[in-house]
Amino acid sequence: MRSSLTLVGTLWAFLSLVTAVASSASYFLPYWLFGSQLGKPVSFSTFRRCNYPVRGEGHSLIMVEECGRYASFSAIPSLAWQMCTVVTGTGCALLLLVALAAVLGCCMEELISRMTGRCMGAAQFVGGLLISSGCALYPLGWNSPEIMQTCGNVSNQFQLGTCQLGWAYYCAGGGAAAAMLICTWLSCFAGRDPKPVLLVESIMRDSNSYAMEPDHCLQP
Repeated sequence: MRSSLTLVGTLWAFLSLVTAVASSASYFLPYWLFGSQLGKPVSFSTFRRCNYPVRGEGHSLIMVEECGRYASFSAIPSLAWQMCTVVTGTGCALLLLVALAAVLGCCMEELISRMTGRCMGAAQFVGGLLISSGCALYPLGWNSPEIMQTCGNVSNQFQLGTCQLGWAYYCAGGGAAAAMLICTWLSCFAGRDPKPVLLVESIMRDSNSYAMEPDHCLQP
């Protein structure tokens, strides 16, 4: 089975898969921001949260220790986080699509040409840029009441208060940076040039077929 990728292209396909999986997994995991509330650890992503308060008996607050997403898009604590959810999710989808095509290129001949690889690299750059934009938007939501309750009521935009950034935030940003810088550059050398021999053979077959048509016409 012949690959449509060069040796550099195989490395590009592997790194594309790694960066796409790292960014997408970080997008879904609620470990972008760590804090505490009512003595319990709390963590957030853009649209998910672990451990949240509910009203118990006597109208007292108790912490439910489980992870889940917000009930609706409008329930996400801030407009900045809503935008971050959409932008980051779109970027992750782009990286996953390119990674899937790159992996298929390792197994299928003539699937990815030199020009196709460069176009896929451009898509990776856009995907990484979208995820990076989502990471930049994320701190704008730290002044929402829900986040302030978790961060000691002293958090603000770009000020964490008593909270701290989680590993998933750095992993998403790192995956986006690798996709923009490394994968985009490697994609320029990923695909193979079309074989000129095959092109000549195709032209010869076409010319032979055209040459045979007058012969048929001359037959009585």
